[in-house]
Amino acid sequence: MGSETVNRRSFRPASNKAGVACVQWTGSTDFLMRFLPTIVLVLAFTGTACKPKPAAPVAVAVAKTVRPPTQVVVAEVKRETVSEKLALVGTFAADEQVEIKAEIEGVVQEINFEEGQPVEAGRMLFKLDESKLFLAIKEAESGFKLAQVNHTRAAQLLKEKLIPQAEFDQAAAQFEASRVVLELRNRHLKDARIHAPFDGVMSARNVSVGQVIARNTALVTLVKLDPVRVELSVPERYLGQLKLGQTIEVNVAAFPGYKFTGTVFFIGPQVDPSTRTAMVKARLPNPKRELLPGMLAQVELILAMRENAIVIPETAIGQNFGDNQASLFVVDSNQTVQPRKVRLGVRLPGKVEVLSGVAAGEQVVVEGLQKIAPGSKVKVASPNDEKRSARP
Repeated sequence: MGSETVNRRSFRPASNKAGVACVQWTGSTDFLMRFLPTIVLVLAFTGTACKPKPAAPVAVAVAKTVRPPTQVVVAEVKRETVSEKLALVGTFAADEQVEIKAEIEGVVQEINFEEGQPVEAGRMLFKLDESKLFLAIKEAESGFKLAQVNHTRAAQLLKEKLIPQAEFDQAAAQFEASRVVLELRNRHLKDARIHAPFDGVMSARNVSVGQVIARNTALVTLVKLDPVRVELSVPERYLGQLKLGQTIEVNVAAFPGYKFTGTVFFIGPQVDPSTRTAMVKARLPNPKRELLPGMLAQVELILAMRENAIVIPETAIGQNFGDNQASLFVVDSNQTVQPRKVRLGVRLPGKVEVLSGVAAGEQVVVEGLQKIAPGSKVKVASPNDEKRSARP
């Protein structure tokens, strides 16, 4: 085609501002005018490639999330009587206990009680053979009567100055000695009958009827069990909080779940330097004689009693900071939880005393603490609601 031949180099690739590929003419103008209609037709199909395509509109839907209220269990802050107690270990002892012994020698003639039997004060427990004692009394009475006659005669003779003073003094001394012997024989007769010195319970006896016993032989032990004592050692740092008449509560292994109460009647006047403790004793009523000497006593000594103290469930405590400081969540009137810092007092079974930080009547969260944060909206449920919903 000669000079009209299309030079492929007359077209060169180009790009528009949008970065889209297109074709740009670089050849002669005559050639362009001759083939213009054809070029226009071609560009009708390809011209749009040199124009940037508008971006398709993107619909962005932003959904605003609203968190529903979190269900929690709350409990009301209440006022209760709180006891500050000191837990110690003590030992039971009889209020009175005596080992009954024979004051004279002799043969056991009667035993008037059963082992383990309660007896009253003054009851005769043992009777020794009295036959020899009666003979000794008759002998002493005879000597006393003779000495009495001699003393009377000597006094008359001295009055008439028929005997010296020394002879009268000898008669007077014999009279006094015979009187003392008679009195001693009567006392021995009395000692042959042994009586209970106080109300109590008889232990196992050590002798039998017909047994010959010597003086000071232990016959039986009498124990007074009502009331009964508890003896315990209290550390010296608590002695300033002790006083006579203070109440104690006692648990024993023989009666689990039951508490016996008593009062302090003795506080030791000195501290043991080896243990730094003082002896304290308390009395407890024991009408059924359930508490026995030697039993181990789990003692709670009530140091202080506070009425109308603020008390919350122990599960309401969210975090402990030490030094009796802790935090919890309170639900306000708008069903919103607010954090509170509180100061704790005495811990009780399942409860804890609050000295400051909340007031009686407020609602505190006891279940669901891990699901909430300050300012969270909550749906309140009481512990009773939770129990009912848990039932099948």
